[in-house]
Amino acid sequence: MPSDSPYDFSVLRSLRQQQGLTIDGLSSDSGVSVAVISKLERNQQAPGIDTLYRLARSFGLSATDLLAMSESALAHRVSESSHRSGKFKFREIRYANMAALMGEAPGGAAVSRPEVHRDETELCWVLSGRLKLSLPHEVCDLSTGDSVQFDAIQEHTYEAVEDTRFLILHLRKDKRY
Repeated sequence: MPSDSPYDFSVLRSLRQQQGLTIDGLSSDSGVSVAVISKLERNQQAPGIDTLYRLARSFGLSATDLLAMSESALAHRVSESSHRSGKFKFREIRYANMAALMGEAPGGAAVSRPEVHRDETELCWVLSGRLKLSLPHEVCDLSTGDSVQFDAIQEHTYEAVEDTRFLILHLRKDKRY
């Protein structure tokens, strides 16, 4: 395999060792030959789809999970942006599968559905102050140190009960990483 390959299948060795398997044991479990597993672990060969599938199943993973774990680590750097929504101020960073918003608001400020959401999970963590989150069937009163997670597609409103600093994470449901 070329040294500039975006994949590092030595992760197979780590997975195998974590599960206490020898190469022979993994070969028996997966039906993949010892020679192929050895070459994969040393990055001398790339697996075919069937091989990837059979090895992944031996570890209780999907082929896409194993492929994602094998993808060479690449740092993705972004710079923050900022925006306002009513009296709420946000500093944010965005990636393909998530967004992090550091927010602050004075007491009495409110914002309904701060932005248009896709199919995301939203987590709100109050760093200081008090925040009220209203969802269709419940209201969550959050104080310093409290957090809540919910399906962001629901209508929701944040209200700062007092001057508040908080962190909101939007995590896409359709992507793993």
